[in-house]
Amino acid sequence: MAVFGRFVFAVFALTFLLYGCGPPPARPEALPHVLTDQDFWKLITDFSEPEGYFSSDNFLSNETGYQDVIPVLLETLKPGGAYIGVGPEQNFTYIAAFQPRIAFIIDIRRQNMLEHLFYKALMETSADRTDFLSRLFARPKVEYTVNPAAETLFNAYRLGHPSAALFEANLRRVIEYLKNQKGFKLTDQDEAGIRRVAQAFFKSGPELGYSFIGGYGDFRRWPSYAELMTESDGVSRNWNFLANEEQFRLIQRFQKDNLIVPLVGDFAGPKTIRAVAQYVREHGGTVRTFYASNVEQYLFRDKENWKHFYDNVAFLPANSTSTFIRYVLDARGYGRPRTTLISSIWSTMDAYRSGRLHDYYDLMKLSR
Repeated sequence: MAVFGRFVFAVFALTFLLYGCGPPPARPEALPHVLTDQDFWKLITDFSEPEGYFSSDNFLSNETGYQDVIPVLLETLKPGGAYIGVGPEQNFTYIAAFQPRIAFIIDIRRQNMLEHLFYKALMETSADRTDFLSRLFARPKVEYTVNPAAETLFNAYRLGHPSAALFEANLRRVIEYLKNQKGFKLTDQDEAGIRRVAQAFFKSGPELGYSFIGGYGDFRRWPSYAELMTESDGVSRNWNFLANEEQFRLIQRFQKDNLIVPLVGDFAGPKTIRAVAQYVREHGGTVRTFYASNVEQYLFRDKENWKHFYDNVAFLPANSTSTFIRYVLDARGYGRPRTTLISSIWSTMDAYRSGRLHDYYDLMKLSR
């Protein structure tokens, strides 16, 4: 090996040991501006892992205040790069705020991937927010001539009556669009899963809430869909994709360009995160934001799973501004209220590699 080659390898190895994740590629970012339908579906099928179990339907987030970290992060995060997230619609809020080039949503439940396909079909084929919400909740469309506030829209749809005929027509249109126009190879089980997702929105409307079967959480009052869509960052604005037409169209454009890619994967699994890491690196990109929700809390319940996760994170191309976003759900014993916290990916991985990370409490101490 030439002297220069040994030097480059030594620098890479030192950075890996110090920060626990690979340095960003040297060449310019070449992440795609658009994916074909075929490439989008190939990413889903090639990068996904077998479905795992989680004891929650999780049709929507239960995380109030998750926008609070956005103003702080925008002081350092620049548009571009890759976003990684987990769960359903809260990812659209972060994508609207941070404007990555591409977003990957990784969730152990196949239902979450199907819910994102349901959202995708509705967004791509809806004229505006009122059309989208009418079809999402299967209620008659409310007409407006101006750009109404989210509160105005949801107050109107609360009063609407769900229509079984509209539900069936909308669902049929979604399935036909995904299979015939997009060319996605959905199984009969996938179609049944999309129906199950659609039924949740149809039956509950804007009052849909997070459901949890077993474990802690049954005694809590979770926020409704309408409440989550109408809250703000506590400082300046509501970043949600339904806050105004501009933000809706931003996410709609991401969907039409096939740049929100939902994957079935285990954070501690052997394939999905590493496949995303390789893809981003091959395209000269960095992972700017990794929204992990409170998945790490579950990983730390197993003495090996949390280690597998951080070993996966080690493959992500990251830089000094790359950030974990975490939601602390059950904060008793950690000295934190239910809240959203952040920490740099480098600092987290440095703590892991140096042996300073042993449990979820240690992770909380790293976060702010």
